[in-house]
Amino acid sequence: MISKRFIKNSFIYTVAGSLNLASAVILLPFYVNYLTPATLGVLSIYTTFALLVQIFVTYSFDTAVYTYYHEFKNDQPTVNRYISSSFSFVLVVGLIMGLLLALSGGYIFQLVFPEQNISFYPYGILSLLSGIFQAVVKVNSSFLQTQEKATSFLGQNLFSFSLTALLTVVGLHWFPDSLLGPIGGKLAAMAATGLWVLISVYGSNGFFFDFALIRSTLGFNHPALLYQVMQWFNGFYDRMLMAFFMPLNQVGIYDFAAKCLSVIEFALSGFYNSFYPKVLGMIALQKDKKSTIEINRYYNGLTAVTLMMVTVCIFFFPIILQVLITYLGKSKYLGAMEWIPYLAITYLLRSMRFYVVMPYAALKYQKPLPLYYLLIVAAKISSMVVLIPRYGIMGLIIATWIGNIVEIITLYLGIKNKFTMQFNAVKLVVIPLAMTAAILSLELILGTTHPLSVHGFYLLLAAGMLGWAYRAELKKMKLNEVIK
Repeated sequence: MISKRFIKNSFIYTVAGSLNLASAVILLPFYVNYLTPATLGVLSIYTTFALLVQIFVTYSFDTAVYTYYHEFKNDQPTVNRYISSSFSFVLVVGLIMGLLLALSGGYIFQLVFPEQNISFYPYGILSLLSGIFQAVVKVNSSFLQTQEKATSFLGQNLFSFSLTALLTVVGLHWFPDSLLGPIGGKLAAMAATGLWVLISVYGSNGFFFDFALIRSTLGFNHPALLYQVMQWFNGFYDRMLMAFFMPLNQVGIYDFAAKCLSVIEFALSGFYNSFYPKVLGMIALQKDKKSTIEINRYYNGLTAVTLMMVTVCIFFFPIILQVLITYLGKSKYLGAMEWIPYLAITYLLRSMRFYVVMPYAALKYQKPLPLYYLLIVAAKISSMVVLIPRYGIMGLIIATWIGNIVEIITLYLGIKNKFTMQFNAVKLVVIPLAMTAAILSLELILGTTHPLSVHGFYLLLAAGMLGWAYRAELKKMKLNEVIK
């Protein structure tokens, strides 16, 4: 039986873990009001750079603590030494990376962005420092989850989220159309949170740097680090590549449209995190690892929610953005509205991606993932290099679809001999692809001339598809059968 504590903790982890996604949506009106599209585009590049720094500085200890805390937890002195040494190692990596980039960052930025006014000084180094503090906070978040300290986890994330939002808004007001406001505000918030974390960790565990203990566990960290770097390229490198081929205002338009749709990511992450631990628990009890009707219900339900979220956002977001942009007098952002339907299509592939990646975590089959994602990232980036110069933002979106399809096929082929997948193809595959085809074709033909009618039709089409796919369940009128 699922305990009340499990339900409570799952809810807390879901909400707190999604605060970063929520901040992207909450801060959008302020970005529109105070930043031009070009400045927002540059901000997205520095934010992406900070995330890459975070990944390297974290050095996969955000995942390693899950494993080694439970391995050492019956020996409290060893736990204290390992946790304290992990944070010390992260700080040493941050110091080394900071020194190296302080010397070479200017040259690297000039090499990557030869035609754009994007330099390492001063905002690159501020983003570097922010990434280092983000790494400290990220490792501590994983450590709190491992210890099942849900209240502390929520407190840390709320503090970081609130301080980041407050300081970003204040910075934007003081320094309009400047990167100093959002980048400086983020750095100040992460520095305050990071220092709070370090004081807490060293106060509870003592100060250690047992390199021999850390070295004995690095065999786990290295492939995990490579996987995280591949994930960064897969999910965030597009902004940097856009800046190489396109004007910065177009990067800002794309980033603005993507941030608007992050509300879908927020909703799907909350739904997914609510049932994912149950799925892992079901598979852990199986002798023959396979999908079941009960497991498939969750993913079918996720697909149905995705379909409705996508069509609702396509219908309402252009209306909301039109009102917001007109009210703020920022007509330069109106160009983002035409990309909302095409970007929304990306989420229709998410439920399939969630489904094929699930067995890797359930079976703890992580070793081949860096190689798989090397192939996936290579396909995606090569598509971008070919398509962006020719088709601009549309080329980037098409390349993203190609990357998603390659990812789903690669992950499926890589696990099918270890995990038996039996699923309702209509609910999980056919309906999302049919909706994708309908949106793509109608947007190209009628999207610019009759947007309201076309977008309203998507809502009716989604409802009709789901009604037909779940007609047997709807006849029974039992809520627990609706997502069978």
